[in-house]
Amino acid sequence: MYIDFIDKTKSVPSDYIDLLHRLINFAAEQEGISSEAEISINFVENKEIQELNRNYRQKDAPTDVISFAMQESLDNEIEIIGEELPLTLGDIVISIDKAKEQAADYNHSFERELAFLAVHGFLHLLGYDHMNKADEEKMFKRQDELLGEFGIER
Repeated sequence: MYIDFIDKTKSVPSDYIDLLHRLINFAAEQEGISSEAEISINFVENKEIQELNRNYRQKDAPTDVISFAMQESLDNEIEIIGEELPLTLGDIVISIDKAKEQAADYNHSFERELAFLAVHGFLHLLGYDHMNKADEEKMFKRQDELLGEFGIER
């Protein structure tokens, strides 16, 4: 899988980016996603994620992670016919400020919190959600499984 990491904070250590690269590739393999698929993972500050949250979710507050899935089809959308294009799953945006805050709140490492947020965002790109109790249980169970199988425990 091709992952484009964009660190607008210039604060994420390269070994954390390497860990997230390996983790998301592992999760993609476990979920049966093509190795040709593409995503971006963006690291931002609270101010930027708050703007995104306000503009796209009508919630004027910073959040920890937002995903923008590219594979959702819309009503009346025209299907592209022709040459096969790479599977672009979408974009994940992670607030580094919130990740640090939550790592402290949950008493685990910043590295573990970034891993959790990356997997959470990735699963949203694949269509997982937590809008109701059943979907939430399914998504959070899958997150825990992927993190555990990869070797990242609470």
